[in-house]
Amino acid sequence: MATLLPPPRRQKQAHHISQHEETKKTAPVPTVVVQFLSDDGSNPIAPPVALPADVPRAQLEALVNQLSNSGDDPTPFDLHVSLPEGKAGAPTRVTLSTSILVDVLSLPGAPLTSEDVIKVRCSPQSIFRVRPATRCSSTLSGHKAPILCAAFSPTGDILATGSGDNTARLWDLMTETPSHTLEGHRGWVLCVEWEARQRIVATGGHDNAVRLWEPKTGKPIGGPLTGHTKWVTSLAWEPIHINPTNPRLASSSKDGTVRVWSSHLRRVEYILGGHTASVNVVRWGGTGKGRLYTASSDRSVRIWDAERGQCIWTLSDHAHWVTTLTLNTDFVLRTGPFDHTNQMPKSDAEARESALKRYEAVTARNSEMLITGSDDHTLFLYSLPSSLDVPGDAGSEKRPKPIARLTGHQRQVSHVAFSPDGRWAASAGWDGAVKVWDGKTGKFVATFRGHVAPVYRLSWSADSRLLITASKDSTLKIWSLKTLKLHTDLPGHNDEVYCVDFVGDKIVSGGKDGLVKIWKN
Repeated sequence: MATLLPPPRRQKQAHHISQHEETKKTAPVPTVVVQFLSDDGSNPIAPPVALPADVPRAQLEALVNQLSNSGDDPTPFDLHVSLPEGKAGAPTRVTLSTSILVDVLSLPGAPLTSEDVIKVRCSPQSIFRVRPATRCSSTLSGHKAPILCAAFSPTGDILATGSGDNTARLWDLMTETPSHTLEGHRGWVLCVEWEARQRIVATGGHDNAVRLWEPKTGKPIGGPLTGHTKWVTSLAWEPIHINPTNPRLASSSKDGTVRVWSSHLRRVEYILGGHTASVNVVRWGGTGKGRLYTASSDRSVRIWDAERGQCIWTLSDHAHWVTTLTLNTDFVLRTGPFDHTNQMPKSDAEARESALKRYEAVTARNSEMLITGSDDHTLFLYSLPSSLDVPGDAGSEKRPKPIARLTGHQRQVSHVAFSPDGRWAASAGWDGAVKVWDGKTGKFVATFRGHVAPVYRLSWSADSRLLITASKDSTLKIWSLKTLKLHTDLPGHNDEVYCVDFVGDKIVSGGKDGLVKIWKN
């Protein structure tokens, strides 16, 4: 009789697991309608498209390049979504770093849902990228007192610093070594400014004098420019695209005046007297044949015709001292014909053409814009008309009105600066906070918190992707505009840090400890 094999053993099943797996269903990925817009939100790049909400950011950027016909040379884009205005202090934009599903639809409070048209603003990024600094590469000693000001040359090869030891110094940033000591001031050196073709460096001091120096040799160009009756607070050179051969120099003073000097003839051309208190800042704009912007402790900002030396408008919106101001063209005016390629112009005409091209690229969509910061804890954003048809401002209805009043700081505003491309503005305050604003509308973007003491100065990287801040708490901090978060903390100074500047991939800083520190990747 044949042997019967036993039936196969029945496999045990975890009924509670299998039933759960059968009933569990993966949540479907919603489909959203996406509208790709230009940076300012005014022009659509393409018709709206329906996409799964979990499409990765990289594919969204590739789609933008495809829709905008970028060809074989794709453009890097910053993608962000503007959020409806919520409670005070809430962010008004979110950067797409992962996908629309993760970055937008998963936000607390659901400001936007899959039923809304997701409007993605596409901002083309610079074709070069600045590497964030992570370490101190050099500590340079030489000054015998706190370093009060610092500025890099337009090419980024030389750094100039001014100190409370009555001297200014030049430092070679290629070799990270001292270059020259500029001796001549009889008081603290409070401000230093480079001519945009790097031919002259100017310093202003507590001795009421302005001095000019030859950077290659460190020798003075003539004697001091005297006339101010109190110390010099700020300096500004005439833009290269207006006067490439012999640009003039403007100096503001505690005595309430601004003097415009001929650097070639070494004499004052005219004096601007209208402020009734200290003039804290002067900037030379590039509109038309030039404008001068002055901020004063008399609570006003004045705009002057630099050709005629005549006041055009007086802006009296602040309720306390106006201590800082910035133009969206500051970076291109400061660096003149020099861009990231660092090509040296062969003539004044070539320098003027290159500088004008860079200036017009920043002002292509917006005219010259101005932000002022005050001890009244607020800032104002102005868009300035290019016409100078109505000089004088007594009761003039054509006087510029502020686009926005930027509020949020709890104490005095110490510094404000536009990013090099003009898209962003950042302000630092005595409340220890750093705030980022939309450079075209003035809308609040984000608050950077991390410093535990007043923030004195801030500076942007040349690609507008990074922001560096210097504080009384003896630290520097690098913030990323992509993530809107702290990128790197740079401790190392022994005391308060008074000045900081970006130089290509390097950061230079100086402060109360009298040391110049160079930071790089």
